[in-house]
Amino acid sequence: MIDDTTTGIALARAYHRQIVGPLLASRFPGLPYAAGRLGPGSDVLGLDDARSRDHDWGLRLQLFVADDAIEEVSASLDQALPDTFDGLPTRFALTGETRPRHHVDVNSVPRFLRSRLGFDPRAGVSTSDWLSLTGQAVLEVVAGPVFVDADGELGRARQALDWYPDDIWRYVLACDWARLAEELPLMGRAAELGDDAGARIIGARLTQVAMHLAFLLERRWPPYAKWFGTLFAALPRAGELQPHVDAVLAAGDADARQLGLAALLERLLTQQNELGLTDVARATVPFWDRPFLHPDPAIVTQLLDPITDEEVRRLPPGRGSVEQRTDNPALLTDPQARRRTVQADET
Repeated sequence: MIDDTTTGIALARAYHRQIVGPLLASRFPGLPYAAGRLGPGSDVLGLDDARSRDHDWGLRLQLFVADDAIEEVSASLDQALPDTFDGLPTRFALTGETRPRHHVDVNSVPRFLRSRLGFDPRAGVSTSDWLSLTGQAVLEVVAGPVFVDADGELGRARQALDWYPDDIWRYVLACDWARLAEELPLMGRAAELGDDAGARIIGARLTQVAMHLAFLLERRWPPYAKWFGTLFAALPRAGELQPHVDAVLAAGDADARQLGLAALLERLLTQQNELGLTDVARATVPFWDRPFLHPDPAIVTQLLDPITDEEVRRLPPGRGSVEQRTDNPALLTDPQARRRTVQADET
């Protein structure tokens, strides 16, 4: 029986083991399939709690079969599933729906991948494919558990999304540093003109860029805004980074804000140097003769110079991946819109 500590993943695992798996074995003996808890949802990330249960939480499972078996398997499950399992309804309406239905989402691996990513990574991942990905889109494929993977196709897709190729990794890292260079001096200038609100906004935005850089350096996919800080706090070096993040966000004056960001960037540069990606002595240098700082331009140069892939070398400087270009959820949650955004650079 579920209690306040039961997670969505534990529920999905038990649902598959006790109900869905046996039904498939009896009705479709020998059917190759994969099953897991993937897609959107805090439970996929293992972050659901009691609050999560107020909507779209419950008996949810992703089932993958061949394209020509989707309709038959889904209809059979609809007929055979019990009304409840472990005290929870097997059929309920998600947000925006009016009719209860079961949420054993029957799909094929290719269709699922295209719905989350806009492409099938098992066929190869192009440069524009990589740049069209958000961390959240990748996590919806790779973060949740897989309970069964009969032919290994789902596993192949997840393995293909392990991390950027090195040249693209260097490019997106350079784009974060370039973004920091664009606005770090503006933060102090806004404060100098008495625009404290504007300076705070810039400081907060640059802190988010620095946190995104921390995810990249750890080779971890960043989630969308709700869980961004939570998963940042779980990064291996978060303990040394978090005090500087907090200092910038809480700073009451321009000097404290600039010093906090400089300290945060020093630690990120140290990590980047340790990875052999750069060899730069200081993260920030003076901005002309003004009392402001900006990242040392050598950082971007050293990240980009070793890139050998000609396609990556031709990418527009500083634009980066789609989530480095915009924070608009209407675009970031639309795989085809993401792809159009980055493919425009190829025309």
